[in-house]
Amino acid sequence: MTDLVELIYEAAFVPERWQFVLQKASSLSRAASAQVFFFSENGPPHGMSLENLRSLFDKFIKGDMWRFSDSVQKTCALQPASFVPVDDYMSAEAIERDPARVMLREFGIGAHLCSAIAMPTGELATFVFQKWLKDGAFAQEEIDRLDALRPHLARASLVSGRLRMERAEATTSALELMGLPAVVLSASGRVMASNSYLTRMDAALLPVAHGGLAIADRDANRLFQDAVTRMQQDETAIGSIPVPAIGGNAAFVVHLLPLRRAAHDMFGGADTLVIATPITPNALVPSASLLNALFDLTPTEAWVATDLASGLTLAESARKHGVTTKSARTYLERIFRKTGTRQQSQLVAMLKTVQPLISPPPD
Repeated sequence: MTDLVELIYEAAFVPERWQFVLQKASSLSRAASAQVFFFSENGPPHGMSLENLRSLFDKFIKGDMWRFSDSVQKTCALQPASFVPVDDYMSAEAIERDPARVMLREFGIGAHLCSAIAMPTGELATFVFQKWLKDGAFAQEEIDRLDALRPHLARASLVSGRLRMERAEATTSALELMGLPAVVLSASGRVMASNSYLTRMDAALLPVAHGGLAIADRDANRLFQDAVTRMQQDETAIGSIPVPAIGGNAAFVVHLLPLRRAAHDMFGGADTLVIATPITPNALVPSASLLNALFDLTPTEAWVATDLASGLTLAESARKHGVTTKSARTYLERIFRKTGTRQQSQLVAMLKTVQPLISPPPD
């Protein structure tokens, strides 16, 4: 037990250690699996699960299933101060129809044991342990073992939750030192932290309902909101959106970068990093490989874009790569669609804005 308590406090500062905590606590209580969830009013839950239920866990938090789960709603409402069998507070009919429980029963999971910890960040940390259907309910001695751990789990969760917010603040502050306006968003698009450079762009980047962020330009905002949504559905998604000059702010490009795995923890549990880079006329020409990554350009499209940014005409670029001007114009139309631009001059100005992300630091 002493080793497990020490591991719990280690997890407060090293998020990946929660996996070991859940594994050891499951063995102690003879549970089939375990998860820790962090619920809030402003977006979907996040957390982690033991590997044997990881696929179901991901499906649960990335969709709307958690919203319609009586088990979840009952636990959040009760906020039990000890580990309790959730089924004791639900009718047989509610258990039968609960979409989460239906999914878990198909996997062979039965009884649930839960406890909740309210956190000063506004989140609710919830620890869940499950039994295999064949093993029946949790025995009182198993519940007692988890209850003995609960004070330690509660204190570690409080620290862990606070550190997630501090990491988000620290990250955007670090970006501020680089001179880049930055903000981190949750999976629901809620602003978790931003730096002062972004705050100064309040004529172009606007707060919206439920703690979200929007761009004042209608077309740019449509692309931006689509990109934020895409981040939730595609783990490899990236996006860059050109924004025209608005309210005294010069034209700029908004870059969205997905935060996954270790980066997700480093950025305080955020899902998306948003950086705004200004258009700098004297920036060096961006590389074709970077254009491919930012805008999903094909190699040929990326080279055409790079040529245009370096000052070549479309005809000169066509001759350079041994294609007809008509073919090069077709590539240019595809580039316009992928980058959200309409004119060659707008495209060239926007392409040069990626340079702050790849320039080496000054000597």
